[in-house]
Amino acid sequence: MNLLERGRAWMLDYAYVGFWQVHGFILREDPARYLTPAPGAPAGKVPVLLIPGIYETWQFMRPIADHLHRAGHPVHVVQKLGYNRGTVEAMALLAAGYIEEHDLTDVVVVAHSKGGLIGKFLMTMSSIAPRITRLVAINTPFSGSVYANFFLLPSIRAFSPRDRTLRALLANLEINAHITSIYGRFDPHIPGGSFVEGARNIQLDTMGHFRPIADARVLQEVDRAIEAGERDTA
Repeated sequence: MNLLERGRAWMLDYAYVGFWQVHGFILREDPARYLTPAPGAPAGKVPVLLIPGIYETWQFMRPIADHLHRAGHPVHVVQKLGYNRGTVEAMALLAAGYIEEHDLTDVVVVAHSKGGLIGKFLMTMSSIAPRITRLVAINTPFSGSVYANFFLLPSIRAFSPRDRTLRALLANLEINAHITSIYGRFDPHIPGGSFVEGARNIQLDTMGHFRPIADARVLQEVDRAIEAGERDTA
């Protein structure tokens, strides 16, 4: 990939971020409407818990929420995460509280970026892990990002490959069989990629860190990953 292609990918990625951040702030959707499957949608679909990335509210993942809602899934979000600026552990505890409060079972976690780390942390919690069947992570820095070393903000430095929590999650290989990691051929924020040893890894011909959230190819692979999780528990 040449520099022109990379530059174009960066530009389109941040144009996408700008659009959805503004869109999500001005035209806020009530998450309660996603709890009941759309009219005419198939019945009996497993519940999905959405977890966004850092500095993203759940509204940023509305393309996925809309897609899964139309497919018949009850879609849950944890509004207490806010812009997801806390530590992975702290955010996981908030998500765990939501799962327990709503007594969710057979949950598929669909996450973007940092949300995938939170999802994997949930799967290490003895009280929550049995409630989760699969984690579907989109552009998640499972091995960290070397760029995080250049930031002073603790919320960003937490993605350093040297971070203690990240290293502990990376070393936990047992969970990986229940993870589907979806990523593209160029992610400007995760130069090392999102490959996960022992997981179902799906590399697509997409570019960018944020824009793939609404890519039809990504949404199709999310559907396939959820179906795989349903077969595993059947």
